[in-house]
Amino acid sequence: MPFTLPTGSKAPDFELPGSDGKNHSFRGDISIQGKNGTLIFFTCNHCPYVVGSEARMKELYDRITPMGISMVAIHSNETAGHPTDTFPLALVRMKEMGFKWLSLNDEAQFVARAYGAQRTPHYFLFNAEGVLVYSGRMDNSPRDVTKVETYELQDAIEDLLANRSIRLPQTDAIGCNVKWWDMDAHWMPGDACDLDYLYTKFPQVKSAG
Repeated sequence: MPFTLPTGSKAPDFELPGSDGKNHSFRGDISIQGKNGTLIFFTCNHCPYVVGSEARMKELYDRITPMGISMVAIHSNETAGHPTDTFPLALVRMKEMGFKWLSLNDEAQFVARAYGAQRTPHYFLFNAEGVLVYSGRMDNSPRDVTKVETYELQDAIEDLLANRSIRLPQTDAIGCNVKWWDMDAHWMPGDACDLDYLYTKFPQVKSAG
């Protein structure tokens, strides 16, 4: 069984406190599930890969929510060694940065483990039935928008909305590894390998977007 949730899997359900002061679950929660799909991403406050892509995340939210795809952030990092990643500080950052998405607090990391989140940011795109159709990165350069050459998440969203097969259903997430309570700060699962070799099998994807 791979660490990260395989494409084609149903979204593991959860119940987590949100930035709106309410508890939320995946199943049957209109605050979570969009009419045409759901984008869940694991994030934190301090990671430079997150910070470097926040403007793109805001643009993505504004673009896809009118299309019926919801966008939800989950904060799972341990906070003893990374105190700037606490959920109260995440709420402060949301206000400062004008983030409109719902954020959830996965302090116990059960959801990060269920989904197999490896890095921040790590994106999981589900269809309207809650089936995973894409996981991985937004693009090839989260820290520096000027070096973006591929648009894997955007391509997957376009394919989903067009009812097409996802052209590249899994990529490697690029970012800081998730900080686990019971692991070394640099721990990663054994199968967290670089999946860029897939571009040798699907060369058309690199020019897509």
